[in-house]
Amino acid sequence: MNEQDKKQTNHDESLKNKQGDSGQAPSSWSKMLSKRWVFPAVYTAAAAIILTLVWVYQDAGQKPLNPDTAAVVSKEEGSAAGNASGDPAAVEVVASAESLVWPVSNPAEVEVVKPYYDENGTEENHVEAMVQYNDTFVPNVGIDIARADNKVFDVKAALSGQVTRVEKDATIFGTIIEITHPGNLKTVYQSLGETQVKQGDEVKQGDTLATAGRSELEKNLGNHVHFEVYEDGKVVNPSDLLPER
Repeated sequence: MNEQDKKQTNHDESLKNKQGDSGQAPSSWSKMLSKRWVFPAVYTAAAAIILTLVWVYQDAGQKPLNPDTAAVVSKEEGSAAGNASGDPAAVEVVASAESLVWPVSNPAEVEVVKPYYDENGTEENHVEAMVQYNDTFVPNVGIDIARADNKVFDVKAALSGQVTRVEKDATIFGTIIEITHPGNLKTVYQSLGETQVKQGDEVKQGDTLATAGRSELEKNLGNHVHFEVYEDGKVVNPSDLLPER
C-alpha cells in the first residue's frame, strides 16, 4: 500500500468514528418517552394523587372537634344561652340596674297632690310643698300621691329590696314601711292602711306592700301615700327619678 492509499484509509476510518459517535443508541429516558403509552399513564397517576388528596381533606373536615376545642365552644354557647334564658348571674345584673317606678298599680289613675319641696324651686313650689301641722309649717320631703276620687289603692314597691322597717304611728304619719335597696338607696312609704309585708321580707319591684291610707299630719289629703327616696342617707326628689306617667 502506497502513501496515498494509507492516507485514504485513515481518512475513511476517521469518518466512521465520527459517524459512530453521532449515531449512538438513544438513552433510556428517550426510549421511554418515545412510547405512546407513557403520557396517558403519567396523567392517570397524577389524577389519582389529586383525588386521594381531596378525599383526605374531606375526611378531615368531617371529623369531630378536638375535645378541648369542643369544650370551649360548649361553654361559650352555654353562657350565651344562659344569659338569654334567665341565668342567675344575668338576673342579678338586671336586678341591680332597676329604675325607679311609680309605687302604684296604674300611674295614670293617680296624681301628685303635694310635691317635693325643692330648695332651688320656684315660689309656687315652695308654697305648694309646705305641710301644715297645727300651727307649724314644714317642707315636704317626699311626694304625696292620691286618686282624684279619693278611693283606696294598692301601694307597690318602687324597687326590689328588703323591708327594713314596718312601723305603725297612727298619731301623725300613719303606718310606715321602709325598704332598703342595692346602691345605697332607700324608699319610705307613709300614710298606709292595711300592710301585707313585715320587717325582713324580700320584695320584688311591683310587689304589693299595703293599701293607701290616711295620716294625721296630712289629713286634708284623704287616702294617699307619702313617698320618699333616700340616696346615701340624703333625701332626694322622687319626681326626678320617676318615669313620666
